[in-house]
Amino acid sequence: MKTKKVLIALLMFGFMFLLVQPVKAAASSFIVINKSTNQLAYFENNKLSKVFKVATGKLPSYTPEGKFKIVNKITNRPYYTGNIPGGDPRNPLGNRWLGLNANGTWGTTYAIHGNNNASSIGKYVSAGCIRMYNNEVQWLYARISVNTPVVITTSGKSFPALAAANGYKVTNSSTVPVFSVVNLKKGSRGAEVMELQRRLTSLGYSTKGVDGIFGANTDAAVRKFQKAKKLTVDGVVGPATKKALGMF
Repeated sequence: MKTKKVLIALLMFGFMFLLVQPVKAAASSFIVINKSTNQLAYFENNKLSKVFKVATGKLPSYTPEGKFKIVNKITNRPYYTGNIPGGDPRNPLGNRWLGLNANGTWGTTYAIHGNNNASSIGKYVSAGCIRMYNNEVQWLYARISVNTPVVITTSGKSFPALAAANGYKVTNSSTVPVFSVVNLKKGSRGAEVMELQRRLTSLGYSTKGVDGIFGANTDAAVRKFQKAKKLTVDGVVGPATKKALGMF
């Protein structure tokens, strides 16, 4: 009987020990913002998923640097300073707010958010927040949760190198094109056009090459894709066509 009691006590102690052990889950999704390029990288499942253009502070000190977390998520946050309600086209905070616990604040001062001035993206214009195109912050908002880590820095390193330098194990190091809500059309050039051509070709809509130049062949492939997906057939790759292609 005594031996049985000892065994029960040991089992109970072991169970209690397990209960009080801290559970530390490795962050598999996180954000890195590089102020030197005004770009935001979203890592999902420890892989570089998307890179977006952003706007940051007018002066280097305005947008704080360091390791932070998303501490709140707000849809159509009012702009209290200007007494502008959420959802109003005049609202400079756009349609999504991802609050950061930066400089001792708790998601009320610094944030990744949308805006009502698309021409500001890519520039140093804000009072400290990180601005995104509304469609893009909406895409990001849907995929991240409260407590998602955010690293803000100024560096000449690549995003995978920055992630590794901040303690994240990245399982790929490939280059990801910078995405934007800017429409692609005949005459457009660049990395996003190359990605468009790759996606169309992989879906069976040949662009007769992947060269980053939106020419007649790419235009024809886009129109065929749009027709098949019952989209407006105009050869312009806007938000609806990008979404259908998985580019958002």
